[in-house]
Amino acid sequence: QVQVLESGGGSVQPGGSLRLSCAASGTIFSMNAMGWYRQAPGKEREMVARMRSIGTTNYADSVKGRFTISGDYAKNTVYLQMNSLKPEDTAVYYCLQSPGASNYWGQGTQVTVSS
Repeated sequence: QVQVLESGGGSVQPGGSLRLSCAASGTIFSMNAMGWYRQAPGKEREMVARMRSIGTTNYADSVKGRFTISGDYAKNTVYLQMNSLKPEDTAVYYCLQSPGASNYWGQGTQVTVSS
């Protein structure tokens, strides 16, 4: 059983910053990838940033240059530094941890960007 727990969401004004954290616990032999997704009201869940153990990193076009994903595969932790936040970044952010061929989602953390 793998559990995924996110933290760090909240409310911020446009132009502000937030840092999300995510940790996976349980029996994990090899973490292949870790990432962040988000879902805004009335919209489908979308990939925000994803990193793979082979060294590749991908970002959604809408966050390139503003968000940075980082992580520690030895500790099964992943972070998302979000700068220059915009109202359109408002969403529930979900962490995805992928050990082996499996996928485990966190419960989500709300990020609200509003003046």
